[in-house]
Amino acid sequence: MADPRTRLALLSPHRVEAHQADALAEAITAACEAGDVAAVILRLAPADERSLVNLVKRLAPAAQATGAAMVVSIADFAGDVVSISARGGADGVHLDKARDGALRELRGRLGDGRILGAGGHEQKHAAMEAGEAGVDYVMFGGLYADGMAPDAETVQERAQWWVEIFETPCIAVAHDRAQLAGLIATGAEFLGLESALWMGEGADVSVVQAMIAASEADT
Repeated sequence: MADPRTRLALLSPHRVEAHQADALAEAITAACEAGDVAAVILRLAPADERSLVNLVKRLAPAAQATGAAMVVSIADFAGDVVSISARGGADGVHLDKARDGALRELRGRLGDGRILGAGGHEQKHAAMEAGEAGVDYVMFGGLYADGMAPDAETVQERAQWWVEIFETPCIAVAHDRAQLAGLIATGAEFLGLESALWMGEGADVSVVQAMIAASEADT
């Protein structure tokens, strides 16, 4: 049986607010049409629940119309992200640096077919615990909210380690073009793209898609 192909996961900028929705929706549509996008991780700024639900309602169709899932993440949010995701019409939730028991709690609340993802895994043990909690994917890499990024070599090593041992899919995230080839080579089920790689000036998802196709043709 052939190995499954690598698909794309798009990460929105951190702390998206309502005034950014129209431009972001256009960018999501364009990127999803240019590449094989499996999911968009929508990283929202905390706000009141009604505003967040309305914002998800504005953005989810841009991904879903092309067959991609919309997964909601709200850092430093004390409210109910599961409710916001469901009421907004999204497909699931993503949690970074989960506290003890949080992922199991979310897994229990999310119904069948709803996505639960986890990221921010700087230690292997944390990633393994996420897998044991029943997440649908673990994510390695990605920019922090302050614009800093984990070490690129460590991200590639973590993704390679995970792919070789575990069945739960992983997203290996690139924030710079120089990372793409190495992360594709890990065989990760999903190549994550930070926003500068799919909606920034000069960004071209079709080029990334061509890199994936070329890598798979060589294997």
